Amino acid sequence: MAVAKVTEIISSSKKSFEHAIEKGTRRANKTIKNVRSAWVKDQQVMIEDGEVVEYRVTLKLTFVLDR
Repeated sequence: MAVAKVTEIISSSKKSFEHAIEKGTRRANKTIKNVRSAWVKDQQVMIEDGEVVEYRVTLKLTFVLDR
């Protein structure tokens, strides 16, 4: 039986929510082993002078612990 853990990260992008998700999961895989899934907990945008300047996502990552 496997044991999994969930951790939360925040990632941002100047392009889109999708890009922020890709950046966050790619970066997490560099330091967290056995990442199996992610779900978007929250999305938000940063606005300056009435324009969207940054997209942010809060991700919950699930990874399997080593034995």
